[in-house]
Amino acid sequence: MLEKINLLFAEISELKVNGPEELESFRLRFLSKKGQISDLFEEFRNVPAEDKKEIGQKLNLLKQSALDKYNLLKSEMLISDTGSRAEDLSRPAVPYSLGSRHPISIVRNEIIDIFRRIGFTVSEGPEIEDDDHVFTKLNFAPEHPARDMQDTFYISRISAEDSNPGDILLRTHTSSVQVRVMQGQKPPIRTISPGRVFRNEAISARAHCIFHQVEGLYIDENVSFADLRQTLLFFAREMYGKDVRIRLRPSYFPFTEPSAEMDISCTICGGKGCNVCKYTGWVEVLGCGMVHPAVLESCGIDSKKYTGFAFGMGIERPAMLKYQVNDLRLYFENDIRFLEQFRTAF
Repeated sequence: MLEKINLLFAEISELKVNGPEELESFRLRFLSKKGQISDLFEEFRNVPAEDKKEIGQKLNLLKQSALDKYNLLKSEMLISDTGSRAEDLSRPAVPYSLGSRHPISIVRNEIIDIFRRIGFTVSEGPEIEDDDHVFTKLNFAPEHPARDMQDTFYISRISAEDSNPGDILLRTHTSSVQVRVMQGQKPPIRTISPGRVFRNEAISARAHCIFHQVEGLYIDENVSFADLRQTLLFFAREMYGKDVRIRLRPSYFPFTEPSAEMDISCTICGGKGCNVCKYTGWVEVLGCGMVHPAVLESCGIDSKKYTGFAFGMGIERPAMLKYQVNDLRLYFENDIRFLEQFRTAF
């Protein structure tokens, strides 16, 4: 059987065709269900077990070789044929250049990949949310300034007399997805929530009213702040390089206690100082902390048995550091001169 395979290899490699009829004859002879290669696969059933591996590999290579030869001959025929049969009427009249992924999508996928490697799953939720998921279950006090119109885009404000409780709004963070996960899943929970969020802020080189976030949540027994720090250190080194340094500064968030802001050494200026790091050598990249017991209880999780940590970061700023972009507004202007720089970044 090996001799038959080798003979067909030689014949296929040297074969030439003239015209569509001979090309179709090639296909029928070698690649059709009644062709010579199909006959060899039928014979393969009777090959002794000790020879199946070697002959099977050769047979698969023969089939692939015939298919490659057929595609090559077909493409050469289309190029050489100047008749109407070679014209593709569905092609655009003006040639278009190959597009690319948006830099935000590139960095988003990279962040997701880093956390997936250490066991985090991806969860998503609606951009139009209610007050309960965005604020109340995350331990925001009724008078918290984040509920004010200056920070939140409300779609409808519900009065106290209304029978339907809660306001409808555009989510200000993807923590609302974490609430939904905690309500629908028992610990252990290890998930990240990427998505678009909205805040009523002035647009500048460092801020926008629309931006993208990735938030993470890990809940299990005996989770500590040391677990949080090690997770974030792993992320920073995978994302920004093995030499990057991190620091955690005490902070406050209603849904975590204790809370911290994480800075990394500026990758644009190397820590010397620039307009991106405000000439400090450090860039704030995310907020984090241990999940507040009140948040666990509001979502139906026993805070005496389980602990957890959470973190959240914008995607625009890591993209600024990765590609050394000094104006966040460039991501939203769709300037082709800017986007073409990421053509090879898939």
